[in-house]
Amino acid sequence: MIDAAFWKDKRVFVTGHTGFKGSWLCFLLNELGAQVTGYAMEPPTDPSLFTLCGVEKAMISIIGDVRNLNSLRKAIEESQPEFLIHMAAQPIVRTSYKDPVGTYSTNVMGTVNLLECARTVSCIRSILNVTTDKVYENKEWAWGYRENEVLDGYDPYSNSKSCSELVTRSYVRAFFSEMGIPVSTARAGNVIGGGDFADDRIFPDCIRAAMKGQPIIVRNPYSTRPYQHVLDPLTAYLLILQRQYEDGALAGEYNIGPDDVGCVETGTLVDLICREWPAPLTWENKHDGGPHEAGFLKLDNTKAKRMLGWQPRWGIGEAVQKSVNWYWAYAQGGDIAAVMREQIAEAIGHKERDDV
Repeated sequence: MIDAAFWKDKRVFVTGHTGFKGSWLCFLLNELGAQVTGYAMEPPTDPSLFTLCGVEKAMISIIGDVRNLNSLRKAIEESQPEFLIHMAAQPIVRTSYKDPVGTYSTNVMGTVNLLECARTVSCIRSILNVTTDKVYENKEWAWGYRENEVLDGYDPYSNSKSCSELVTRSYVRAFFSEMGIPVSTARAGNVIGGGDFADDRIFPDCIRAAMKGQPIIVRNPYSTRPYQHVLDPLTAYLLILQRQYEDGALAGEYNIGPDDVGCVETGTLVDLICREWPAPLTWENKHDGGPHEAGFLKLDNTKAKRMLGWQPRWGIGEAVQKSVNWYWAYAQGGDIAAVMREQIAEAIGHKERDDV
């Protein structure tokens, strides 16, 4: 699905590059031969994938805050990128309840600043704003949300990402349409994969327990989410940027989620992790009475399939297996960069998919 020749020597600017998804994306772009500049705060976790995989050595890394318009503009003007991928965010639902002001200022004004810079720098040819599956007004439907559904996230994180979508839509109508610059948003599902060390996310919570030899504590095993391996949305992001660069009519909003087999209860995900982890591992159901989170959430990915020719690469079983393989290599002191290269080669290659 990815044209490696297209990305060779392309200048790409990534906000949020020190995070989990950002580190994987920059590593992927480096493998494709792109010239990558990243702009973000210091890595949000310790340990961090950004440091562990060595990606910093193969790119230009600028430490900065997307809320600082002048600093962001300077970084973009100096790097002269052709492609912008906006991933910088405060991404944790529970954190958004503790710090709603910081969440809104980062997720909304960060988007405003990025788009404001983009409309004043003549080198930009294609823009993608990465949001979330949680932007929709969640009615706990049994079917997947489509791109034309109402945007109205419930919690401050989800709602701030809904606002980011609306900001993007306004800038497209007011500026980018006349400028001929294609802009899309990508609403991804719950991403898993090696190197996520964030708090209050199920996979890293499982791995922390596993590495300590403790039972996993699961807050809500009955919530259903669209889980997917991190390389699935990342390949989709690059595909969107390329396709709209080639044909501006393809710009728009895209759900980037797994097929139905990837929409599972959290308890089922944890069962798979326990099955794949090489050492004995168990989990306990302990609801902690935390803040509201959606009980059922699923995306309809039909548009991305039909308009872009994108397909999820791995089913939930293989996605969990590859994620566990990364963490096991990390726990054993193995070469995690080699693991990432192997998984990238498979993700963008031609091996048959595993849909179970």
